[in-house]
Amino acid sequence: PTAEPSEFIVVDQFGYLPEAEKIAVLRDPQTGFDADASFTPGATVALVSSATGERVLTAAPAPWNSGATDASSGDKAWWFDFSSVTAPGRYYVLDVENDVRSAEFEIGDAVYREVLKRAVRTFFYQRAGQKKDASFAGEGWADEASHVGPLQDRNARLYSAPDDASTERDVSGGWYDAGDYNKYTSWTAGYVVTLLRAYAENPSVWTDDYDIPESGNGVPDILDEAKWGMDWLVRMQDADGSVLSIVGLSSASPPSAATGPSHYGSANTSATLATAAAFAYGAKVLKGAGGGALASYADSLLPRAERAWAWADANPAVIFRNNDAAAGTSGLGAGQQETDDYGRLGLKVEAACYLFDATGKAAYRDAVDANYEKIHLLEWAYAYPFEVQQQAALLHYTRVPGATAAVADAIRSAYRAAMDGDDNLAAFRAGVDPYLAHLKDYTWGSNAIKSHQGNMFYDLVTYELDAAVSADAARAAARYVHYLHGVNPLGLVYLSNMGAYGAERSANEFYHTWFHDGSERWDRVGVSTYGPAPGFLTGGPNPSYDKDGCCPDGCGSPENNAICDAEPVSPPKDQPAQKSYKDFNTSWPLNSWAVTENSNGYQASYIRLLSKLVR
Repeated sequence: PTAEPSEFIVVDQFGYLPEAEKIAVLRDPQTGFDADASFTPGATVALVSSATGERVLTAAPAPWNSGATDASSGDKAWWFDFSSVTAPGRYYVLDVENDVRSAEFEIGDAVYREVLKRAVRTFFYQRAGQKKDASFAGEGWADEASHVGPLQDRNARLYSAPDDASTERDVSGGWYDAGDYNKYTSWTAGYVVTLLRAYAENPSVWTDDYDIPESGNGVPDILDEAKWGMDWLVRMQDADGSVLSIVGLSSASPPSAATGPSHYGSANTSATLATAAAFAYGAKVLKGAGGGALASYADSLLPRAERAWAWADANPAVIFRNNDAAAGTSGLGAGQQETDDYGRLGLKVEAACYLFDATGKAAYRDAVDANYEKIHLLEWAYAYPFEVQQQAALLHYTRVPGATAAVADAIRSAYRAAMDGDDNLAAFRAGVDPYLAHLKDYTWGSNAIKSHQGNMFYDLVTYELDAAVSADAARAAARYVHYLHGVNPLGLVYLSNMGAYGAERSANEFYHTWFHDGSERWDRVGVSTYGPAPGFLTGGPNPSYDKDGCCPDGCGSPENNAICDAEPVSPPKDQPAQKSYKDFNTSWPLNSWAVTENSNGYQASYIRLLSKLVR
């Protein structure tokens, strides 16, 4: 096709598996920033072969919800279902009368393989203390190892004793958490578990050729990457079993230019429980994934997991709040890694599930049995994406040999029933979202919540909870991938810089300290030399976005105040939920991090979901 793709026809820009459901959405904006644009589909929509120009399928577009306007997107919509076309090839969707087309895409078994590879490789770019050699990182994102200078990660000091050399310890490695370079223990443990789960649920799709330093070592690269995170958790554990909570790192672009000192926070119960879960789950998954060095490494994790559990059991409420003036920790990290009593309970149950699986010891089974009914899945009879970690751990327990049968049955029944709920299978069956990926609430990190929701659906398949709904659940899960790949009101692939990998319109910039606003090399795609590294999932539409509270005239200087109005912020502000997004990376006081910043947590959940569709 010669014409540019239209904003009015959106598809998964990478494509579809041959046997999969395939629905293009045609859209007529009613409210929001594009309300002035107008589109009425013609009587005939066609699927066109890019190679031959042949119209391989034609149909009338089907109006969504009898022509109603959807409040979450502000759009009227029509669906064009071309699921019946299974022949591999390159295609686009054409509105015949209006002569406007969608982005091009592939139908084939391999459509997501390269996307998955790019998504996993973002963890390599996020590695602290790792040289990013051009042969692995690509010329545009090569960098020396970061945070390995004096008083940085290899000899960091306790946050409260920066002048006391006796507090120095090696906390090197791990990953920058998000667009900031800090390393948070509880969260990292969760990322490690999710990456390992992605492997364990579908081992055959993971290969050893992702162009990272470990590629070719005979171990799937997803496991090498998870081990990179696990190695850091090992360094964060004290001899008594407790685990340090956080390391605060200095900032610069590129990361190797950061020269400020690193400081670590004290051990706390939440980090120790989260790490116990990661060690125990890792011991099981890595032991089953291969022999030799990997198996002995797996064996070394189990006593660590048990020591962490024992410390947390004896110290059930040791709190450490970072970056908190009242706690005397201002400036240590950014986000708050500490949780509340319920959060600690969830981590305890999660750790107990994996420890029981790894050891078979009754004490861990008893800890699950004594506490599982306090998890909201059971207490509220409700499954939702904000508790995907706890739900996944309980489902895991149901498959452990020796698990208490009545408890396993109660968990399975609760999950199966909850997934029929209004925001789960009921919403899927009713087609309540014209873009096919319903969320009850759009919040900060909504793209992660989309990924979590897709994973929740797929858990119905993985755990074989009801054969009668497995096909629907798998179809529902795939729709959340399609949303992230362009089936959304913006027609945007919510992954960074994917033009070389099949996307006609992907995120050009996102909030990240390395790929910062104004960078000659790494700012916006097409404006800077390289743009950001490819494959990062951005935060997503966030209706709660606003400029910093210091705007318009309290930001400390006339220059800072001027930034408040340096560019329009509607969107993302004052929009329907699904349009509460802008492709920008401006820092304070426009605070783009609330909309576009990446997070390893978003990334891991997306990787786990996408891997279900890889062939």
